[in-house]
Amino acid sequence: GREQEIPVEELVVGDVFIVMPGQSMATDGEVLVGSSSVNQAPVTGESVPVEKQVGNPVFAGSINGEGALEIRATKTFADNTIARIITMVEEAQEKKGKSQRFIERFGARYSPIVLLVGILIALVPPLFFGADWVMWITRATVFIVAAAPCALVISIPITLVASLGTGARNGVLIKGGVYVEELAKVKVVAMDKTGTLTRGEPEVTDIILIHQDPDQLVNSKQEFLAAAAGIERRSGHPLAQAIVRYVEAQGIQPIELSEFHSMTGAGASARMDGRTIFVGNPDLFHSKLGVSLEHEWGDINHLQGEGKTVVLLGDEKAPWGMIAIRDNIRPNAQKAIDAIHAAGIDKVVMLTGDNERTAQAIAQELGIDEVYADLKPEDKAVKVRELTTRYGHVAMVGDGVNDAPALAEATVGIAMGAAGTDVALETADVALMADDLEKLAYGLRLAKRNQSVVNQNLALSAIVISVLIIGAVGGWFTLPIAVLAHEISEFVVIGSGLRMLRS
Repeated sequence: GREQEIPVEELVVGDVFIVMPGQSMATDGEVLVGSSSVNQAPVTGESVPVEKQVGNPVFAGSINGEGALEIRATKTFADNTIARIITMVEEAQEKKGKSQRFIERFGARYSPIVLLVGILIALVPPLFFGADWVMWITRATVFIVAAAPCALVISIPITLVASLGTGARNGVLIKGGVYVEELAKVKVVAMDKTGTLTRGEPEVTDIILIHQDPDQLVNSKQEFLAAAAGIERRSGHPLAQAIVRYVEAQGIQPIELSEFHSMTGAGASARMDGRTIFVGNPDLFHSKLGVSLEHEWGDINHLQGEGKTVVLLGDEKAPWGMIAIRDNIRPNAQKAIDAIHAAGIDKVVMLTGDNERTAQAIAQELGIDEVYADLKPEDKAVKVRELTTRYGHVAMVGDGVNDAPALAEATVGIAMGAAGTDVALETADVALMADDLEKLAYGLRLAKRNQSVVNQNLALSAIVISVLIIGAVGGWFTLPIAVLAHEISEFVVIGSGLRMLRS
């Protein structure tokens, strides 16, 4: 067929498009020719690239690895995964609507009622009981002034504005007062894993040397790592790059190797001192090279049970050692989860597109209450909806495109600021600007303190208004006294609200 470059919007189902290494998928499709590892983290949240071969599906927005692919389009641009995510976000935001703050609802009902009662006070006693018109009109006027909710109305905005400013100064950017009020009601916090609880990129965690044989080409940890980096620096795979970064950080110089050959979906090989050495997953050695891993399976299963990816290095006779790699947990994630629980949250839930084993390992390490793995973007939104039905107010924390529908669906959507994608930041109601999960616990405490101060101000205002109303109707308070009492109460609640400026 003939190759030509066209706008992505003109792709139709059945068209075949070429994806070079490093490019993103134009739309959803199926691999026709080639094999490669594909980074699906932006769409599914999986922390490790997924190997794609002929017949495997690919998603719009995922990033191709080291191999060129020919893809048959199965969805148009307007109907692909990314387009569906955008539609889900818009629908969730429409359904969520603009929450009306308590004070707006209160003002809409309270003021007409006060005017109506004032008119009745002025008219009923003179008309039906022959009372003095001047006295009751005066009392009605004093009543209307006394019942005016000035302190009540001003106390909430002042407190909210102070809270928003304090949050922003401390790295918690809240996009409106309504979200401060909603954050105070949250009972469950749902979290994405990749990029939120973890760093979002793979790191070497364990090095295990297996055989110490004089015939093998490496017999020390330094030689082993130098050989591993010698092969992996020729590969563009994220796991290979993690090994190279680790070796360079140890100050070890990679060995110069020849005849590098990438074995997509399995690993790579190269020539070292006239012999072929291999680096790759356990299946490469067990199934393709026919090497017995009888003594190694215990370590391999243990490491995989901790949510780690295991890479072996060796020759066609035996593996020499293994390297464990994992998308590591953020250093303060454990402390942050504890602080979130301490802030009054009943449950912390993990929602991830990663596999069940990795998700469970990290959840157990962090003390997370519930785990839901292998979730697509729409599944995350459904889970948030279910959690809302079960527990009430739910906050969702995420950083990627795949989290956007869940962020929009939650009572309060919270994005990891610097690490978050533009879509996540745009969709969220709160942004943690330092990528520090402990800031979430601070935000929750700030919202609860805001609610406490608001309640105190409301109680004070209600007491003042009640006393003034009784005094006005009973004829004990004159108009100047009512006005003066109102002004004093306003200053008091303003001062009380400004307490939120203290960090």
